[in-house]
Amino acid sequence: MRQDHGKHSWPWWKEQIVSKWENDYWRFKMENSFEEAIFNIERDRQMSWLLKQKDRLTALHPDMSETMVHKRILRKCGGDLEHAIRKRCIEPCSTKDYINAMDDITTRTKIGINPQ
Repeated sequence: MRQDHGKHSWPWWKEQIVSKWENDYWRFKMENSFEEAIFNIERDRQMSWLLKQKDRLTALHPDMSETMVHKRILRKCGGDLEHAIRKRCIEPCSTKDYINAMDDITTRTKIGINPQ
């Protein structure tokens, strides 16, 4: 594609990507991926899981505030873990703060571990 169109700025390339890939099926697939992704401490790495969910939400809703993105992601963590992260991160918090809090809580406590 670059050979056909030559050098262009990032906004031009972004527009081309959006026009090619952003359709109803893509939106449906992204929404389902976000809804099905529930954090599992035994399966998921904290940083990669949280950033993947943030990327999905910002792709679906580019005008959503960072605070709302964080709130929607935290709901996918589960009761005790969600509560512990909320208590550590008092708004306004950055994504980095949420990642650090999630990492500390899951590595230093048993919160989020499913009892067998």
